[in-house]
Amino acid sequence: MSKKRVLVLGGGGREHALALKIAESPLCDEVFVAPGNAGTREFATNLQVNPENFDAVAEALTTHRIDVLVVGPEAPLVAGIRDDLTRRDNLRHVAIIGPGKEGARLEGSKDYAKRFMERHGIPTATYKTFRKGELDEALAFLRYMSGPYVLKADGLAAGKGVLISDSLAEAEENLRDMLDGKFGAASSQVVIESYLEGIEVSFFALTDGVDYAMLPEAKDYKRIGEGDRGLNTGGMGAVSPVPFADEELWKKVEDRIVAPTVRGLREDGVEYVGFLFFGLMVVDGEPYVIEYNARMGDPETEVVIPRLKSDLLELLSATAEGTLAGRRVEISEKTATTVMMVSGGYPEAYEKGKSIEGLEGVDAPGRLLFHAGTQWVDGRVVTAGGRVLACTALGDTMAEALEGSYAMAEAIQFEGKYFRRDIGFDLK
Repeated sequence: MSKKRVLVLGGGGREHALALKIAESPLCDEVFVAPGNAGTREFATNLQVNPENFDAVAEALTTHRIDVLVVGPEAPLVAGIRDDLTRRDNLRHVAIIGPGKEGARLEGSKDYAKRFMERHGIPTATYKTFRKGELDEALAFLRYMSGPYVLKADGLAAGKGVLISDSLAEAEENLRDMLDGKFGAASSQVVIESYLEGIEVSFFALTDGVDYAMLPEAKDYKRIGEGDRGLNTGGMGAVSPVPFADEELWKKVEDRIVAPTVRGLREDGVEYVGFLFFGLMVVDGEPYVIEYNARMGDPETEVVIPRLKSDLLELLSATAEGTLAGRRVEISEKTATTVMMVSGGYPEAYEKGKSIEGLEGVDAPGRLLFHAGTQWVDGRVVTAGGRVLACTALGDTMAEALEGSYAMAEAIQFEGKYFRRDIGFDLK
């Protein structure tokens, strides 16, 4: 197999982890990341290209003679980047990892995903969808439900479009706010669904549209506060493997969810090439889908990819070529944990441009620092986002891995830094 030039679209911790693993492959000639961050510049070429500007992406693919494009974030997928690029005659040779617009609707529309699951018999919570002009009907349905009450913005809302309320009064207020534009166009439709009492876990697969290869599972922690309290964030940390995800659960997930999803997409005439993320709730040992993503999760990628012993670029090439059948994915037995360092005030208002110190002191065997929201400015690394750094460590046990993650988080300093000190608390 000839060496490949790879472009990873995105600038967060997920893209840092993917690009670093790809760069380790003997099949890799050169890695580019667009726009990348202060961490990716250490081993890859950062390109100042907006992933949602398809003409600029196309120009970068041509200029840098790219063979493989890996689309990290959801927005360009939902906007149809695959469809746009594959229509360009001069880019037909580029292997694109990421579904087309129709496949990405699994993430881009909660209502579409629910109807897909209904159609293909995939277990999920009961639901109904309402538009802005249907407020009275939506309120009536809400009052018919029993709490807690789950409201989901239909469209993309940066991981913050799900509101869970214990009281009916709060749920009614949230419903009015959402239909009135709380999340912009994303909540022009709202899905109301029954609450599932259980424990969350995420599963991941690569699919070529016919076959699939499973990656390690993970559990992430979305709330800003310890004990899973406070506002939802893009993710404050993650653990892989997950102790309760035993062989029996894996079989249920594959048989009832993963295989029917891949088969359902094919039956619906949807060409899907890329990552599939299954956000699950396990209720009394039975898995239910609470969300699909059309890409890898963040910060789950920062614990899943470090456990991958197989060559990631080889797997991605097989995915694009339709040759995943029978491929075995090798996984490390070690536990990986990541602790997300965030800016003060996140997930609400926060300041950027804070100088980051202590980065050079965290290098150690089994420790990996992934940049999530950083920039290189005038010879120094500064904060450039709400989630700033993912401190990942590997260990023989979760406790050992967490010790490494927290040692990194303690050593790094920037004004207003915050991180949760209880990642994995419910798995001990």
